[in-house]
Amino acid sequence: MEQARARDAATSQPHASVRIPGQQGPEGRPASHSSPRVPEQARGEHTHSEPPAVHTVRRHSVRGQILDALRTALVDGELMPGTVYSAPALGERFGVSATPVREAMQQLAVEGAVEVVPNRGFRVIVRSPRELAELAEVRALIEIPVMLRLARTVPTARWSELRPLADATAAAAAVGDRAAYADTDRAFHRAVLSLSGNHQLVMVAEDLHRRSQWPLSTSLVSRRADLVADAAEHMALLEALIAQDLTVVRSLVREHFTGADG
Repeated sequence: MEQARARDAATSQPHASVRIPGQQGPEGRPASHSSPRVPEQARGEHTHSEPPAVHTVRRHSVRGQILDALRTALVDGELMPGTVYSAPALGERFGVSATPVREAMQQLAVEGAVEVVPNRGFRVIVRSPRELAELAEVRALIEIPVMLRLARTVPTARWSELRPLADATAAAAAVGDRAAYADTDRAFHRAVLSLSGNHQLVMVAEDLHRRSQWPLSTSLVSRRADLVADAAEHMALLEALIAQDLTVVRSLVREHFTGADG
């Protein structure tokens, strides 16, 4: 299903501004609160009672919040593919300086979500239907053999522990929350692959999965019906794994990645 939807052609989603919940003042602090004052001390002096790197912790906290907000905006289509965004402009939206925004955007560049445009900012990568289909194919090559092997070796009780994750994808899909679905979808696949004990595989699959979730210029890949269908496949797959029905597992796993035509 994922690869089948990726082949569909597309129309652009409307632009909307992005926000960080709870951000009010500069650097993510409410305007009415002042920064804690660090006691003065002699140069080079260290005491165990002093606050640990207050400003550094706050900056990284803000950067992390912005990174999460930007990822959500990418999934929701609020940051438009092909559009260039400057760190100062996004900083104004968030009510923070350009520095944590730039740091977050640089992380997204490493992840392949945006590209640096010298002296302008960052351009959101355009994910074509073909590119998403290729990502789905690579994911299938990696994940299908692992899932089939796990189906033969993992005890039923371990699969039952993943039921809340499948429920979470269904809940997000039911209300059409694309950002929440993207998070819970990755969490479900990550939990399944983690049972292999191969941390490198989990990291590679996570990167491919995240890249495949960034939006096309289309509403087709994010319709509520598509989310509900994918969530239902998660639930059906988990039930088959719990029942140790390898025939059904094999069919569902291949369907989940390749669609009806795969």
